[in-house]
Amino acid sequence: MPVQTILTQRLGLTHPIVQAPMAGGGDTADLVAAVGEAGGIGFIGAAYLTPAQIAERAQAIRARTDKPFGINLFAPLPAPVPPADASAALDRVAPYYAELGLPGPGTPALGADAFADQVAAALDCGAAAFSFTFGIPSPEVIAAIKARGMLLVGTATTVEEAVALERAGMDAIAAQGGEAGGHRGTFAIGDAPADFGAAQVGTMALVPQIVDAVRLPVLASGGVMDGRGIAAALALGACGVQMGTAFLTCDEAGVPDAYKQAILTARAHETRITRAFSGRPARGIVNRVMREVAEEEILPFPLQNALTRPMRTAAAQQGRAEFLSLWAGQGLGMARRQTAADLVARLAEETDAAIRALSGRLSGG
Repeated sequence: MPVQTILTQRLGLTHPIVQAPMAGGGDTADLVAAVGEAGGIGFIGAAYLTPAQIAERAQAIRARTDKPFGINLFAPLPAPVPPADASAALDRVAPYYAELGLPGPGTPALGADAFADQVAAALDCGAAAFSFTFGIPSPEVIAAIKARGMLLVGTATTVEEAVALERAGMDAIAAQGGEAGGHRGTFAIGDAPADFGAAQVGTMALVPQIVDAVRLPVLASGGVMDGRGIAAALALGACGVQMGTAFLTCDEAGVPDAYKQAILTARAHETRITRAFSGRPARGIVNRVMREVAEEEILPFPLQNALTRPMRTAAAQQGRAEFLSLWAGQGLGMARRQTAADLVARLAEETDAAIRALSGRLSGG
């Protein structure tokens, strides 16, 4: 029997399952649409997309389904201060460039701020939900989203961040536990600047504390890979789950096969937080770049991201996982190769079975 929560009721879903946004290409139109058709909701990770690409991706989804989908952007961050000397960062990746047959790297520069145009495109794309990571957008952006009737979701890694998001006017909170793959959404510790080391609260500890601290619906994000995890999240007070790693090995996911194979063969202890690829802490599978790049050789986000992008693009084309940012969470040992529809169906069945089994144990059955 499908589980119904405030999330499923608000968005018209069959299952309280959210395919997490995956900026960088993992969340293809095929994946987002398939999740929607299966009764969950898929998100476009649009942080690296141009306004035109946002419109194109949304149109591609709409050509495949009339089910709800969501869109995600990074909240604006202060512009980084470029180092006076970037030679250490360039020298570190130069051998990787050479090994991949690329010209030597140049000093990366900040691109034009496209956030306002991205927001405008996202507002017009037909999405039912709009989520943010890395912080809180301006009151004007929040008001514009609410005027469109979109469900507004903020990402929190601490109770303090969740409270700040509620005060800002969010409709729901994605509670990102320390197990989660990809970039950490941390943006503040109380009134202090972001402290990524302190904001590594596990999902099972984080979710109930956020549920108790805010009046908003809460999504559990991090380490959830099967129906047992979904049932546990619901028991902790969450209205649904946001899952990324589980969907990365689906047939429709847009990551290279070398990336999918790395997830399927890695073990739970083989992920860690790194700044080596983007300059911002993110959890991924340990590989050569993560082992070799030292802290003092990393530029601030998003300069490091721009520096390593040509390397990662070439590595994807050549199937070289040692040079890829293999974002994945600690539950990766439960990942499977299957279609998104089969995954959502399996998750629903497992959730129902977990709830029934627990009920039976509690009743002495």
